[in-house]
Amino acid sequence: MEFPKENFSEWYQEVLENAEIVDNRYPVKGMLVWRPFGFQLRKLVTDWLRELMVETGHREVLFPTVIPETFLKKEADHIRGFGEEVYWVTHGGTSPLDVKLALRPTSETAIYPMFSLWIRSHADLPLKVFQIVSVFRYETKHTRPLIRVREVSTFKEAHCAFASKEDAEKEMEIIDKAYRAFWDEMGIPYLVIQRPAWDKFAGAEKTIAFDTLMPSGKTLQIATSHMLDRKFAEVFDVKFEKPDGTRDHVWLTSHGISERAIAALIGVHGDDRGLVLPPRFAPTQIVIVPIVFKGKEEVVLEKAREIKEMLEKRWRVVLDDSDRNPGEKFYFWELRGVPIRVEIGPRDIQNGVVTLVRRDTGEKMQVSEGELEGALDSLAEEIHESIAKKARNWFKGRIKDVESIEEIKNLDNEPVIIRAPLCDHWEECGKKVQDQITKELRGIDLDHKPREGSNCVVCGKPAKFLGVWSNAY
Repeated sequence: MEFPKENFSEWYQEVLENAEIVDNRYPVKGMLVWRPFGFQLRKLVTDWLRELMVETGHREVLFPTVIPETFLKKEADHIRGFGEEVYWVTHGGTSPLDVKLALRPTSETAIYPMFSLWIRSHADLPLKVFQIVSVFRYETKHTRPLIRVREVSTFKEAHCAFASKEDAEKEMEIIDKAYRAFWDEMGIPYLVIQRPAWDKFAGAEKTIAFDTLMPSGKTLQIATSHMLDRKFAEVFDVKFEKPDGTRDHVWLTSHGISERAIAALIGVHGDDRGLVLPPRFAPTQIVIVPIVFKGKEEVVLEKAREIKEMLEKRWRVVLDDSDRNPGEKFYFWELRGVPIRVEIGPRDIQNGVVTLVRRDTGEKMQVSEGELEGALDSLAEEIHESIAKKARNWFKGRIKDVESIEEIKNLDNEPVIIRAPLCDHWEECGKKVQDQITKELRGIDLDHKPREGSNCVVCGKPAKFLGVWSNAY
């Protein structure tokens, strides 16, 4: 690697290019090409996400890419929130369209008109669907692959309708647990934060977000969950007949995760040598590297093929029998984050052993051929736990809890997340802090409370919440 990870921006670009995850040279700014290795990584992540969605009772759908302008403009807050970011289709061939079509920035205004056709009575509820699609937003800030793009090519959005507010709130809890399971399996640490009113999703009553911290010191929003209340239902006339024969509007929620999941996986776990991937999400879980000596080539390769045939029944395995020297092979597969390397040479064959090398720590160990499968099972689990623990410890070490505005100011230029106590009026007081520093108020931490007896850093009233400030992508 040319750039150490401490130079995160350069390191990140180099990993994306050299590990062949995406190609940023497509001639439309902010739109990327997924390369085969990156696409397989993407698929492993989205397969896990699909599994969680199905387990929580969501059914997969696929809606058109375009939304009529008449639909998009129906919800005033929503169109204000996305108005400057929408791509418009104005012509079909050379003929102007009667109604402009928007490339979806998100799908509330596409899906809820269909909900109004599908939902008739309380028996049709709850209705819980999701899709994984592209969304398009004319990003005006500096674009960054997988983080700030103009085509979000991996956008999981779930949309749900319920008969009562209580049921909608239960769905928020269900999604919260599913998202925690998603990020925990990927070993990505996070804070769960309620966004302030000015940073909510356009049209939502409440927005909950998951934030992680990248090596740059900036937080990355990696998931969102929105209580939409009944505003969209009223706009699109999504009603149901209650058991008593009366009709009422449904309660709606929506929830999203994008390809920022891949950016977080790369940025949080990677090291100076490239990717470090949890075994579950590694496109190649095991690489076999034969250590060939003159006169022993065929013996070693035959044993390597035998081991590959045994392992590929359960693992994603590659045998690197290319002409590159061992050092070049090690570099190639380390860059791609392969969790386990199996080395086999003439002496190993003679002794009935193989050498295992961990990508995350570089540790080497020898195991007998007969113990290989069991050793790989244990090692994969150890690697997963080790990667996740390292990320958690790093993350916790960069959350700074303080109890005064002066302490906040002293940390303002540091690459950290700041938490400090706020009162019931946390948005008002949190904004007053934000106005004095460069970091922005991300919201309040929903998993942690202020120290007992602490006071708001602004007004001095008893603290009820922990405000969170950071620089963000």
